[in-house]
Amino acid sequence: MPYLHRDSGPQAQPTPKDARITHSSGQSFEQLRQGCLRKGALFEDPDFSANNSSLFYSERPPVPFEWKRPGEIVTNPEFILGGATRTDICQGELGDCWLLAAIASLTLNEKALARVVPQEQSFGPGYAGIFHFQFWQHSEWLDVVIDDRLPTFRGRLVFLHSAEHREFWGALLEKAYAKLNGSYEALKGGSTIEAMEDFTGGVAENFLTKEAPENFYEILEKALKRGSLMGCSIDTRNATESEARTPFGLIKGHAYTITGIDQVNFRGQKVELIRVRNPWGHVEWNGSWSDSSPEWRSVDLDEQKRLCHMTLDDGEFWMAFKDFKVHFDKVEICNLTPDALEEDALHKWEVIVHQGSWVRGSTAGGCRNFLDTFWTNPQIRLSLTETDEGQEECTFLVALMQKDRRKLKRLGADVLTIGYAIYQSPGREGHLDKDFFKYHASQARSKTFINLREVSGRFRLPPGDYILIPSTFEPHQEADFCLRIFSEKKAITRDVDGNVGIDLPEPPKPTPPGQETEEEQQFRALFEKVAGEDMEVTAEELEYVLNAVLEKKKDIKVKKLSLISCKNIISLMDSSGNGKLEFNEFKVFWNKLKQWIDLFLQFDADRSGTMSSYELRTALKAAGFQLGSHVLQLVVLRYADEELQLDFDDFLNCLVRLENASRVFQALSTKNKEFIHLNINEFINLTMNI
Repeated sequence: MPYLHRDSGPQAQPTPKDARITHSSGQSFEQLRQGCLRKGALFEDPDFSANNSSLFYSERPPVPFEWKRPGEIVTNPEFILGGATRTDICQGELGDCWLLAAIASLTLNEKALARVVPQEQSFGPGYAGIFHFQFWQHSEWLDVVIDDRLPTFRGRLVFLHSAEHREFWGALLEKAYAKLNGSYEALKGGSTIEAMEDFTGGVAENFLTKEAPENFYEILEKALKRGSLMGCSIDTRNATESEARTPFGLIKGHAYTITGIDQVNFRGQKVELIRVRNPWGHVEWNGSWSDSSPEWRSVDLDEQKRLCHMTLDDGEFWMAFKDFKVHFDKVEICNLTPDALEEDALHKWEVIVHQGSWVRGSTAGGCRNFLDTFWTNPQIRLSLTETDEGQEECTFLVALMQKDRRKLKRLGADVLTIGYAIYQSPGREGHLDKDFFKYHASQARSKTFINLREVSGRFRLPPGDYILIPSTFEPHQEADFCLRIFSEKKAITRDVDGNVGIDLPEPPKPTPPGQETEEEQQFRALFEKVAGEDMEVTAEELEYVLNAVLEKKKDIKVKKLSLISCKNIISLMDSSGNGKLEFNEFKVFWNKLKQWIDLFLQFDADRSGTMSSYELRTALKAAGFQLGSHVLQLVVLRYADEELQLDFDDFLNCLVRLENASRVFQALSTKNKEFIHLNINEFINLTMNI
């Protein structure tokens, strides 16, 4: 699908106060609920109907599911029964353990839970079959409304359910998240950190246990104390290992939740322990410090009570931290704020958000391995102005998130491999070109390019100006992205390609008749022959003249110019407004055309008769047009072919339209300054779509 530019200017991070209404009716949860109460009818959500399209997009239900409201499943249903806890979350027949692990972690933070799951909801007075939940998406909070019809089979919930069958907050939360992403099937497979971020608006950090720092235990302990959400998993080497059970009772390729970390007195020594939960609600670690292991016999009963040790097959278990590092491969931490985990004091970070797009043919340049197109990616200038307290460098965190990939699954979209690089700014304005990246190395970059929704990293650099380049690994891949920059001290960012104006060169003056070259004399003779006595040509006549001239030029491979091109040329050069071109007007245009031919040849290195759309930015700049990404994307969509190539006729049409639009804008803005409220890019945006 074609992607168009999103405004990528810096935006202040909003505070999560009032979430944006998302229901197609434009009504809030409370308005919809009151409407149902007035009518005496239970809510039925037209945006997420109780049918197979809300369940799956690529398959049919394996059994005939029946949608039922909680009151049709059990007697006296409860929204939350005895508090929302991690034991309420049991996985059903859907491969969304990553989501359930995040929900279990969410229950450990009361404030975060109350934001996602508004607590005033119930099946008591005021019940109208409608519930709502709030999720963070790309720097804003959304309020997602659902009805309470849930998929069942033989009277039991098919997907997420609580161990207490009368409790339904977890199942309804899963449904709201499925609606947010288009279907239940869209929730199959994922990373725990993705849902954790959607529950908090926090920022992720990932650790490989085999490469973790020496103070890893302290990092996790501090993260839990701060309310951070944490998950862990065991890697798989191939598809056959997915959900395979190890001899110690752990599941490979499965998402677990870290729910506690502590020390226990054992035979006169302190032993570091960590508590982990399997969202299945059963299947546990069977090694040392597991529920029934002999180590607990040497632990005081009060100590066991403090650690909530119970021999229940509820999916939750303690294990020695040293064993945890051996058996688990990855830990994901979602910090509710990006405060450094290795520091003691909490502090506020400055946060700036850029929304942008990678568009095939113009801004989807791929990583530095693809030098010819890498420079065309969006470029964001970052100014670090203040050092950290008592330091000579500035600390900042960069989080690059690709948007809506889960929602686009039904259209065949996969999560792209993404990353970013940071370069020292050369101190000049404008979009950096290929030569800069050819001769300069990056100052910092993401640890790796990886196919996750978000890639983040923490950096320390000296004060100064830098250029941040977010990109996909491969060129030509399209997606919208959200780039968040967190800094300890105030930083300044701006999109290098934002509202860029056009510096239009003065048109060349015609050559006096006595100074005409032999080539120009031949043009005059041809022009006089075609034009007749009035020495003016129509678009059809101009088409004949130009193609006759271009046929004789051996250095350029050009298809015949189209009639529409000639009409555009007359529109540009016709000063009398009679729809025809005089010879002097033609001569001015011919001088310009020669410059444009030379320019085209410069970028048609193989003399194929076409140039790459990725080179268009530089070619247009050389012709006097410096465009922002939005207009450049429109130009590419309009003039490039499916192979992202432009022939000379396309290139000529593009230049003529740009010059015509910019001249009209300049004339209007000069005469009517008080009435013009469009900048040049906005004006061209309009004219390019006419």
